[in-house]
Formats: sequence, C-alpha cells, structure tokens
Amino acid sequence: MPILEVHLIEGSHTGEQHRALLAALGTRYAEVLDSPPERIRAHLTLHRREHWVTGGVPGVDAPYFTAIVLAGRPVEQRHRLLGALTDIIVDVLGVDRASVRGRIVPVDPDDWGIGGVPASAARRGEIAARATP
Repeated sequence: MPILEVHLIEGSHTGEQHRALLAALGTRYAEVLDSPPERIRAHLTLHRREHWVTGGVPGVDAPYFTAIVLAGRPVEQRHRLLGALTDIIVDVLGVDRASVRGRIVPVDPDDWGIGGVPASAARRGEIAARATP
C-alpha cells in the first residue's frame, strides 16, 4: 500500500539522480514501515520551473513529498519516516534540508483498494497486529 510521490523542478537534477532517489526512497520506506518492498510504489512528478514558486520566488528548488500509509501506523514510525525520506532527498539531490517539505497522509483501510478489495479485508491480520500494543 505505501505510496510515495516526490515533486521536483524539471531540469534541476539528472535522470540518474531521479532513479537513485526513487530506489533509495522505496527501500527506506519499506524498512521504516517494515513492509515488503514489492508493496512500495514511488514516483516522481516533474514541474516546469515557471510553474513552481517557493516563498513567492519562481523556480527555487524546494522538493516536496507525500507519503500515503494505512491509518493506524504509530506516530513514532511516521515521524521516523518523515526524517528518513528527508535525509535521502538531501543526500541524493544535494538540496538544502530546510527547503524540503513532506507530509504523511494516513488513509482509512476501508478507503484503500488492493486488487479491488478494501485493505481492511486484504490486510486484516496486519492491521490488527499494528493496533495491538
């Protein structure tokens, strides 16, 4: 289920950096969430420089990411994920850490489909295990 989307300015980084970024983010996402790597989906959206404004200034490189997880993940795990994903973006792209923004969006398992079946049914055992202290 874990989905990761990264937004960057087109032309600010190389194709190799894009590939390395997605690979590293996917690996770390799986590690932090203790999720099988084959469940991770990571993709990149590139925006034209003239379509990107940071702090009122056009074209300033300031990566943004969204991580979608099933609701019920512990807050400590979500905080670790924010830091880990930011670390990778900074390391791979060489951007200023203070310029990186990210958010985690928890999704109710009844509102997420896995192969056409609600995650609440498809991942019932895993969801119940996370809810148990």
